[in-house]
Amino acid sequence: MRLLLVEDSDDLARAVLRYLRGQGHAVDHVGDAAGAEAAMAVGGYACVILDLGLPDGSGLALLREARGLKDRTPVIIATALDQISDRIAGLDAGADDYVVKPYNLEELAARIRAHARRGQGVPESRLRVADIEVDRAAGRLWRDGDEIRLTSREWALFEAILGARGRVVSKAALEDALYAFDTLIEGNAVEVYISRLRKKLGNELIETRRGLGYVLP
Repeated sequence: MRLLLVEDSDDLARAVLRYLRGQGHAVDHVGDAAGAEAAMAVGGYACVILDLGLPDGSGLALLREARGLKDRTPVIIATALDQISDRIAGLDAGADDYVVKPYNLEELAARIRAHARRGQGVPESRLRVADIEVDRAAGRLWRDGDEIRLTSREWALFEAILGARGRVVSKAALEDALYAFDTLIEGNAVEVYISRLRKKLGNELIETRRGLGYVLP
């Protein structure tokens, strides 16, 4: 899924980016409020991880502004501010969750997945698609008890189509789910991963709508 990390500490940002990208997520990173405002205005993120103490402004003010503009993207505040009053202020400003540094990256990833599912309107982590059992929290699939193993990119693509809940997902939206904004995208990357998914999941599961995109009917 496409994520936005707003973090001014380069060392922490590198660690978070390495972990989340290793999980198959496309993660954009900005280190200040101006960059965050510009990125959030473009939109398309499944979740935002937001630091509060930014060099050019307050993450809290940024969040209030976004909510005032009816931006409902899930936001997880990730900050060193650990007082109860700070948590209350963050949640009252519109945050969906609040974690305190230093935080566990595995736990952060689990919170991201949970909030992204709710944002898509699919809060369940376990569900069934045709003859395939899906565990979205673990990123695993089974057919008749046998696990179907996907690479991180294959899972990211499948989850993006699954999260659309029967709506057609454009090629551009799938590229957004696979790649951060500073990554060079090969022209046929989506088609390659769709082909790999069909080989593993069956040709009938993902339908092509010519000129529009792909869908799980």
